[in-house]
Amino acid sequence: MSKLFPALYDIAMKPLEKTRFEKVRANLVRKAQGRVLEIGFGTGANFPYYRDVERVDAIEPNPEMSKHAAKRIKKAHVPIYTYDAKAEELPFENNSFDTVVATLVFCTIPYPIKALEEIKRASKPGGKVLFFEHVKVDQEAIGKTQEVLTPVWKKLCDGCHLDRDTLELVKRSGLKVEKVTSYYGGLFLTIECYNPE
Repeated sequence: MSKLFPALYDIAMKPLEKTRFEKVRANLVRKAQGRVLEIGFGTGANFPYYRDVERVDAIEPNPEMSKHAAKRIKKAHVPIYTYDAKAEELPFENNSFDTVVATLVFCTIPYPIKALEEIKRASKPGGKVLFFEHVKVDQEAIGKTQEVLTPVWKKLCDGCHLDRDTLELVKRSGLKVEKVTSYYGGLFLTIECYNPE
């Protein structure tokens, strides 16, 4: 795993976060309730927005990213417990979480179908699952460009797939999709679901 990418991530993302993503993140994350699992917390960008929750158990497989989250953990309004773990192998018991949150992370997960199976396993029946992800655009020219750029982009950006159709993966996982909101021409989506099992 690259040490450079985590060090530059917040700097590179700051303009987008300030002008576009902060509001989307805040609106989505504030829908979390009870005991929360966050998938791939990165540098902790979501941590300031948790409010009415018991605690947040947050996983991140890249220890270099985790280091950059320390300040946000200290300033958080709720207890946050972090784990060095992968989404495909969650270190939690079945039916543990009321809400699962994943933001701008499913593009980097090597085996997203396995990760979704684990999310279903670890979330309670009826539990919320909230995503904010960039996805393959449903326009042929742009979608093709994303496919062409992905091999190089993955090397530069910690395994990020520009062309991943996360919404379709979520639908196939058995999670019940309740609401999808599109941003920036369909490049970004919030996907609100629940675990029907």
